[in-house]
Amino acid sequence: MSVMKSKNICKFVQPGIPDTLKVNCFIYESEETVMRTPMKLKSFRAILVRFGAGRFLFDSHSVDFSAGSLVFGFENETFCVIPREDEKCEYMYIDFSGGRAEALLKRFCVSKVKRCFSGFDGTIPLWHESLTRASGENIDIASESILLYTFSRMQGETSEKIRLVDTIMEITEQRFNDPTLSIAALSEELSYNYKYLSHLFKEKTGMSYSEYLRNMRMKYAVSLFDHGIDSVKNVAFLSGFSDPLYFSTVFKASVGISPKEYKNKKR
Repeated sequence: MSVMKSKNICKFVQPGIPDTLKVNCFIYESEETVMRTPMKLKSFRAILVRFGAGRFLFDSHSVDFSAGSLVFGFENETFCVIPREDEKCEYMYIDFSGGRAEALLKRFCVSKVKRCFSGFDGTIPLWHESLTRASGENIDIASESILLYTFSRMQGETSEKIRLVDTIMEITEQRFNDPTLSIAALSEELSYNYKYLSHLFKEKTGMSYSEYLRNMRMKYAVSLFDHGIDSVKNVAFLSGFSDPLYFSTVFKASVGISPKEYKNKKR
């Protein structure tokens, strides 16, 4: 009796977020006068650029875009568009709100610091077809489906960010005793914007990079005292501090007692 190998593909879906996702509108914009007119966003906005290039302005922040760019706006931001000169610009957007909307943005690491994503050219035909074919009876389903599908395509971006944070943590573990190590130095070394890297690290770990580095240095300093090194100056240098006095201040704030008191306690 031969056993046939199944070709079924089975993937289990995680429990959904018990909250609302409300899609307010699904729009195709091609009028430059409308684009250039500042408006205040009343909800989140997902924008997919079909043609052209230029800049999106969110309050005082400028975001460059081109065809295939997916850009997110946030509630209460003043929004307008400056298309590139002598180039036709067209884009589609979906306005959405609700508790699940906030959860999705957080899940896929969308923020005011990181709101522009490239490489979404493949979703343009789907957006356009869904919008043009939808009627008043199914526009809510069509727009919500497109929005959720677009979020699902961002998984690769999320994985890349997780790998980046892992890289930062690996470098820190290897070089935490280098007094010049900082998120600014890592930004330059890894060729990332300082503010973006700092925000990403805190978003993924729940603490600032300086706090993470300080905790690692303090654990190492405590282990040095526990292993019999009783020179505060030497422990400070070995733990990545160039100033023993500053080290003592940080040690007391972290451990609760001064390095000298900790040494005496261990005797």
